Amino acid sequence: MASRRVLVKHPLAIAGVIVTTASAVVFVTLVIAMLSGMLNNPYAGLVVFIALPAVFVMGLLLIPAGMWLQSKKLALHPEATAEWPVIDLRQRHVRRTALVIIILTAINAVIILLAGYGSLHAMETPGFCGQVCHTTMEPQFKAWQVAHHSGVACVTCHIGEGAGGFVHAKLGGVRQLMHVVTNQVPTPVPPGADMLPGMQAQLCSKCHPPGRVVADSVRITREYADDEANSETMSAMQMHVSHSTSSEHGIHWHANPSIRVEYVATDEKRETIPYVRVTDAEGQVKEYVTPDTPADVIGGTRQTMDCMDCHNTVGHPISPTPEQAVDRAIAELKMSRDLPFVRREGVRLLKEEYPSQDAAAQAIEQGLKNFYQSRSGTNPQALAQAVTALQELYRRNVFPTMNVTWGTYPDNTGHLNSPGCFRCHDDSHAAKDGTSISGDCEFCHKQIERP
Repeated sequence: MASRRVLVKHPLAIAGVIVTTASAVVFVTLVIAMLSGMLNNPYAGLVVFIALPAVFVMGLLLIPAGMWLQSKKLALHPEATAEWPVIDLRQRHVRRTALVIIILTAINAVIILLAGYGSLHAMETPGFCGQVCHTTMEPQFKAWQVAHHSGVACVTCHIGEGAGGFVHAKLGGVRQLMHVVTNQVPTPVPPGADMLPGMQAQLCSKCHPPGRVVADSVRITREYADDEANSETMSAMQMHVSHSTSSEHGIHWHANPSIRVEYVATDEKRETIPYVRVTDAEGQVKEYVTPDTPADVIGGTRQTMDCMDCHNTVGHPISPTPEQAVDRAIAELKMSRDLPFVRREGVRLLKEEYPSQDAAAQAIEQGLKNFYQSRSGTNPQALAQAVTALQELYRRNVFPTMNVTWGTYPDNTGHLNSPGCFRCHDDSHAAKDGTSISGDCEFCHKQIERP
């Protein structure tokens, strides 16, 4: 049999030693650079914790593969081989060789474990989710950056608890990766996260416990006209966000832990809901059905209502209309009302179709400047501010490459631009006892009259 020294002389085994050693040195160096803050890039985790460990493991596999090939080669020429070495720990060089092998094995194990942990951590960061697959996830990543949950990592909401939730999410990630690799990514990307039943509510309740007492809140909405003065109209609504079990009044009544609301939707976006089943705190069941609903729909697969049935865009809000986007920008003083017709012109430019975001930025700037060029007394600082604000609104809400634009992802927390609340609260969902799901506005909010 060939000696160990003879076996590792095969070119493939030598290549394995070189690849393993080089990748280990580079891996350790880059990890130190990342920990010291010298390497800050969304692709760094992909290279350091996925690509390099893959190369490292490949090198380790090349070593025994080369030794096996060498042994097969020497088997044809026995005169070139020797007896298997006898491991005699009484000899100093044998002990030294064994110690080196043990140390190297331990180092290799540490590198693999560290790389495995680092790869999982890197793949769970918002930078990895939103920037590695830049084009695909750009709409969701940019919307997340300005959302209320911008400080919450993607995995907090998109990966369920326990081994089942983890495996389910990672299998979904593999499917999405294959879509990217084969260039079969749907445009736009479907909204929401595919979660195991009941998992989404559990994740939301970690920060938003459904049993807590919540007082009413006041929501003030400012809208602006298309006239020269950009006239402002302000409305104030008292939002009933309680979750009382004594009545069906209150927005968060649906999330009360002692009440179970189930429904059957007939479309993928869950905007058409002809059947609703409510189990109250005493266990009594009542079914609400729209007229002429087929029996197979009533007996169809029921979904249990959770937070995301209404707050479906809370993590990645994209404005449903350019009008709302411009109104909010003016209300937040990102655009000056002193610019005549700025609301009208801003909405007009945002509604135009452009081949890319860069083309949109240029057209918006040129279009706004052309309009005010003929008007004397225009404040140049206010004009520059309006240009910047409109360009940012477009970059944040419209992505031509992914076919994402105003209203692509309907927001179900209201009912102005999508069915939202009226999917169920339309007075047409009736029970056998004659009661119905009320469409009364004051179930959820009340207009506050100005003095």
